[in-house]
Amino acid sequence: MQTTHYQSCIEACQACAVACDTCIAGCLHEQDVKMMAACIKLDLDCSKICTLAVSFMATNSPYAHQVCELCAIICEACAAECAKHHNDHCQACAAACKKCAEACRSMKQAA
Repeated sequence: MQTTHYQSCIEACQACAVACDTCIAGCLHEQDVKMMAACIKLDLDCSKICTLAVSFMATNSPYAHQVCELCAIICEACAAECAKHHNDHCQACAAACKKCAEACRSMKQAA
């Protein structure tokens, strides 16, 4: 499979990783950082798995679909956590995570 088949998923994963990193930075500046701990942890996990998924897709790894399935699961968990918080960075992250999860699931089904 060519990397171009993965392009929309790669872009969604890259955007999600950036949104998660931005959310981490935003959470660290919130008044009650301790309350944001679960959000920060999921942001970290999500950013890492998105970056890993991009790498697997870019190299046409035969395991890209499995990595993207895990990516979708983590993105969904991150979206659910971020959606609990009303600040802009969390809401933007939740939206990016949902889009990434959808892209990962679509990529897997298209195979």
